[in-house]
Amino acid sequence: MTELEVCIDSVEGAKAASRYGATRVELCANLNEGGTTPSAGMIAMVHEALATTRTTELYVMIRPRGGNFVYSQDELSVMKRDIQMARQLGADGVVLGCLTEGATTCIDVPVTKSLVQLAHPLPVTFHRAFDRTNNPTSMEAMLEAVIQTGAKRILTSGLAPSVEQGTATLKKLTNLAEGRIAIMAGCGVRPDNVKLLVKTTNVQAVHFTARRKVLSRQEFNNIPMGASAEDDIQYEVDHEKMEAIRQALQELS
Repeated sequence: MTELEVCIDSVEGAKAASRYGATRVELCANLNEGGTTPSAGMIAMVHEALATTRTTELYVMIRPRGGNFVYSQDELSVMKRDIQMARQLGADGVVLGCLTEGATTCIDVPVTKSLVQLAHPLPVTFHRAFDRTNNPTSMEAMLEAVIQTGAKRILTSGLAPSVEQGTATLKKLTNLAEGRIAIMAGCGVRPDNVKLLVKTTNVQAVHFTARRKVLSRQEFNNIPMGASAEDDIQYEVDHEKMEAIRQALQELS
């Protein structure tokens, strides 16, 4: 059966993902920035929430900030500390990725490989930094570069804004990988497209976020606390989406 990974940012999300049979959760903070490293407290609490069944693995995002994937030496030092922290707190794996600077953006193999080696024996997912590459040679070269880092899995939309637009590339990546690295499709996975996506591409896993906006329980918000204009909005787990995608994947097995 195709693996199911749910991107979460809360203990509630972890409990729901486990309840609906997720293979893994990817734990992040700041999902509106594409996900950054969660706090030690959050990692510990999610680990405890999943420990009762141990059927859902905990992967922790290692990303010190939003924005690009070219990191300074100080930022890399932070990432190394965060990898060690995640391992100590019981993570089953980590999620990371580094790119080279300049107009031609490639996988930074030496830097990423050093982080993968530090994480060992925890497996590493190379995240959607893969979709930000523009190697002028070939997509195959980018795939081979990630394989060289020692990562076990690539999260990708197929170098496109969404998995629907990247379907052909996802299929090609799966064929090129030949089982040497798992291809996980993410960005725009929905209950109404997941079956066709898996059938068409043969990806080993799908990745999605299941949350929805609700009004904040704090009704008085007179002063904005950040750049976002959504101080009166918070997010909760979308249980219906989790169940619908789980059921759709079950129908394929």
